[in-house]
Amino acid sequence: MIPYGRQDISQPDIDAVVEVLKSDFLTQGPVVPRFEAAIAKKVDASFGVAVNSATSALHIAASALGLGPGDLLWTSPITFVASANSARYCGADVDFVDIDPDTYNMCPTALEKKLDQAEKNGRLPKILMPVHMCGQSCSMKEISELARSRGIRVIEDASHAIGGQYHGKPIGCCAYSDITVFSFHPVKIVTTAEGGMAITNDGALYKRMCLLRSHGVTRDPDIMESEPHGPWYYEQLELGWNYRMTELQAALGLSQLTRLDDFVERRTRLADRYDQLLQGQPLLLPTRQSDSQSSHHLYVVRLKDGNHLARRDAFDRLRADGIGVNVHYIPVHLQPYYENLGFQRGDFPHSESYYEQALSLPLFAGMTDDQQEKVVHSIGQALA
Repeated sequence: MIPYGRQDISQPDIDAVVEVLKSDFLTQGPVVPRFEAAIAKKVDASFGVAVNSATSALHIAASALGLGPGDLLWTSPITFVASANSARYCGADVDFVDIDPDTYNMCPTALEKKLDQAEKNGRLPKILMPVHMCGQSCSMKEISELARSRGIRVIEDASHAIGGQYHGKPIGCCAYSDITVFSFHPVKIVTTAEGGMAITNDGALYKRMCLLRSHGVTRDPDIMESEPHGPWYYEQLELGWNYRMTELQAALGLSQLTRLDDFVERRTRLADRYDQLLQGQPLLLPTRQSDSQSSHHLYVVRLKDGNHLARRDAFDRLRADGIGVNVHYIPVHLQPYYENLGFQRGDFPHSESYYEQALSLPLFAGMTDDQQEKVVHSIGQALA
């Protein structure tokens, strides 16, 4: 089976992890801060807070921005459920903004229209969470302007997008947001096995997220409420969580980071080849935006005359032929949990239409040209 995504682990990656295994620290040692600094430097940002998953990063990001009961967060329906769930963890409400059918990202026009109505109703969101679907940046300049003019904070869910660029700057520089979140899951661009990171240029947000990821506990006397009783002393200042990243994960991430540019270059070449090899098939191919450079986490095609049954038939035929296609994503508002909150089919038509047609083709840095040609051949047969 040719999988839709796969990690690329090298001998230096293995050596880096083994070195940590032989060291004095398996967690809360010197490697995690080095990894945080390396990622922040790579994306031209000030601070990184490494955690055990991107879900945890989204949670502490929303919490650090003060999201809580009675507040509202808006995100995209086309994302993994973690984007919306991060607001629910904070006790806040969630709503969605429909996608642009060409980019699969949050649509700025739909956002502006919804914000205008929300302003009239006196119910603006506290946080916007645009999602860089497939690794291509949302229209962050427009989204940021719409948000900041209304006092709304912005978290970029860039789980797919490390190594990408927007307006000539690295995704993650936080030029258009308060916080950006990356994922290091094995199918992402670089991996720490499980893991994530919240990036920010705001020193106060950085300190708050550091506190929240580790039980709300500090050993820093500068922020304690009492004089330390001795060198053993610590204080819990608020309710946090155990979201720390291990030294093993950070060591793998540091090693992987040295190949980030190579990974993105290879993914881009494969995406370019798909664009050429799939010409003439009854498919809508991904749209490339001129103001951004995707990291190409996913290559999603849409069946031109697709409906749920046609897509299911193509999916089954390709899987039977050893092609590990997948579907990203089921619209979040159609999940039973969110339907129980009042969302229903028809609320976000572009997202629902996208879902009926979408198919993610295999794309990963270690994929060979021969494997890609097998995928294309099988697609031709499946759609014939």
